Amino acid sequence: MKKLIDDINKSIKKYKLYVLKDVVIFIIITLAIHFTYRFWANTAHYWPVENAMRQAHETMANLVFNQSAWIIDHILNIPTTIEDKTFYFQNNGFIIINHGCSGLKPILQFMLLMLIFPGPWKHKAWFIPMGIVIVHLTNLFRISGLAVVTITIPEYWDFAHDNLFRPFFYVVIFLLWVWWVEVFRAKGLGHRA
Repeated sequence: MKKLIDDINKSIKKYKLYVLKDVVIFIIITLAIHFTYRFWANTAHYWPVENAMRQAHETMANLVFNQSAWIIDHILNIPTTIEDKTFYFQNNGFIIINHGCSGLKPILQFMLLMLIFPGPWKHKAWFIPMGIVIVHLTNLFRISGLAVVTITIPEYWDFAHDNLFRPFFYVVIFLLWVWWVEVFRAKGLGHRA
C-alpha cells in the first residue's frame, strides 16, 4: 500500500497534477462532511448536543428570516404579509423559513472543510469567518431568489429550490475553496509550479 501511495505521489509531481489531487481531496472531504452531518442530524439527532444544535438552527432561521424580510421589502419591493416565519405573497404563494433554511449546515460544511484542508492557520483565522459571512449572504440570496420565483414563475418553485438554489451553496463553497487553494494554501506549502 505504501508503494502505491508513493507511486501516486510521484506521478502527481511528475505530471503536475496537484490541482487534480486537491479536487479529489475536496470532493472526499465535502462528501464525508455531508453524509456524516446527515447521519448525525437524522439518525443520531445531534447527539450529544441536541439542544444546542436545535437552538443554533432556530437562531439562524430567525436571523435569515428577518434579514430576508428586509431584503424582500426594501430592496426587491415585493409586497408580503409576514406571519410566524412565513412570507405570504399576493399571488397566494408563500415561503416558510424553518430550520432547514437556516444555512447552518452549509456554514458548518465550509468551516469543517477549511479546518481539515491544509493551509496556514494565520490565514484560516480570518478566511473562515469571512467565508461564513459569504455563505450566509448566499443563503439570503437564495431566500430572496425564491421569493422572486414564487411571485413570477411559481410553477418552477420546486425546480428552483431543489436544483438551482440549493446546489448554489456548493458552488460558492467550491469557489471559496479554489480561492483558498490558489492564493493561501500555496503560500503555506510552497509547492506550486
